[in-house]
Amino acid sequence: MTHDMVATLRPLLAAEASAEAYASGAEPGDLEQAVWLRLLERLGTDGPPADPAAWLRGAVRSEALRTRHTASIELPYASEPADDSGPGPEQLALTAARRRALYSAVRRLPGRCPRLMAALLSPQDLTYREIAGELGISQGSLGPERSRCLGCLRRMLTSEVAAREPRG
Repeated sequence: MTHDMVATLRPLLAAEASAEAYASGAEPGDLEQAVWLRLLERLGTDGPPADPAAWLRGAVRSEALRTRHTASIELPYASEPADDSGPGPEQLALTAARRRALYSAVRRLPGRCPRLMAALLSPQDLTYREIAGELGISQGSLGPERSRCLGCLRRMLTSEVAAREPRG
């Protein structure tokens, strides 16, 4: 498509699209874009139209008709879908990947830390008394032990995240 053809057809296309847009329920810019695309497709297969202005008028009307037809068969929702439907699939996948990375790091911790962190991360929401009883340690030593384990976990995860970042 030559620059001259675009420059010549642009005002005509804008006028035709503006005239047809109201009746079809489309935006004039959407009609223009669809017609430019059709012209590019045609140039790739059949070459330029013999009468570009007449072809353009017909293409605008055809796109407007297609838009009206599409609008007549598409039914809008009675109300907007609720945004609080929960996290989307991407967020669920990211959350699952983070959880796997965390549990993998917890399993690599030294000493009693894997058992302690697993108890703290348990969905059963165990109390300190229950955790101390399960691990066979005093409830008073649970806080300092937890602090050491979290420090170790933090250092481990920090070094892993820093190692994965691209350099440059």
